Amino acid sequence: MAGEVTVRAVVCPEYGTPDVLRIEKQPVPVPGQGQARVRVRAAAVNFPDVLLIGGRYQITVPPPFVPGSEFAGEIVELGPGCVGRAVGDRVTGTGLYGAFADQILSPAANLTPIPDGVDDHTAAAFGVAYRTAYHSLRSVARVGRGETVIVLGAGGGVGLAAVQLAVALGAEVVAVASSAAKLATAHSYGATHLIDHRDGTLREQLRAAVPAGAAAVLDPVGGDLSDPAMRSLGRGGRFVTIGYASGTVPRIPLNLVLVKGLRILGFQFQDIDPDEFARNERELTGLLTSGRVSPHIGAVFPLEQSVAALGEVAAGRAVGKVLLDPDA
Repeated sequence: MAGEVTVRAVVCPEYGTPDVLRIEKQPVPVPGQGQARVRVRAAAVNFPDVLLIGGRYQITVPPPFVPGSEFAGEIVELGPGCVGRAVGDRVTGTGLYGAFADQILSPAANLTPIPDGVDDHTAAAFGVAYRTAYHSLRSVARVGRGETVIVLGAGGGVGLAAVQLAVALGAEVVAVASSAAKLATAHSYGATHLIDHRDGTLREQLRAAVPAGAAAVLDPVGGDLSDPAMRSLGRGGRFVTIGYASGTVPRIPLNLVLVKGLRILGFQFQDIDPDEFARNERELTGLLTSGRVSPHIGAVFPLEQSVAALGEVAAGRAVGKVLLDPDA
């Protein structure tokens, strides 16, 4: 805004755990061709941010850099060549890094208008998690009304979104999580079976919950949970691998895939048919604006407490979405 010469930014000076981060003052960014400068009102903290800071993501960014991949805010300046956007527009955006700051530069064409009636925190918490979950359910697993879906990591951002959206699609949800608080939250959003996997009896608990076998598994966790979840699928079941928040890529028992005729599916946005993608986006926006689904925001931290915010996500303590609010 007028008169500003610096902005605050969370900087990763070297790869490591989140406690390497520090707050720095930086010059106000100047938008170039096709770019918009956005005042960040809220930024979502995602597990890939932790991996990027640690140099363990599939794509690396040389430090120093500003982490943060998802934000909501207001356009305050447009560079040359921007069409269809105006100063004052409320927008959301995603990128590999840069969101943990007072302001960010983004290609204007990549920004999405925030629907009327949706606040900044909701907009920041909704985008990546709900798109990932909905496209996984709708176009990858192709979940139908009356089917049973096992959701691993059901208390996290993607997992809790999957619980809500599977229920909205008419499915019955088995929520698997690591704490009573996470399971209680999943239950409040419609999960009918609640399983705490910490006692090591996940396979037995799943067998009791779905004796005939589930239609689909959504797995953003990996590690030791994947095998028992896959074994709990019924014949022809679909297993969708979304990520590995556990830090361990599971091994797949191909004999089980053969015997049960299972389908192992990977989720990537770019693999969705463009027409289906557009349909899903329309449906997802409708679910949000109608109030049928809404992200669960478990915690909001000021920018100065970014280490604590990332620590909650890294340790798996977060319930739903964790946000940074530069104005808090």
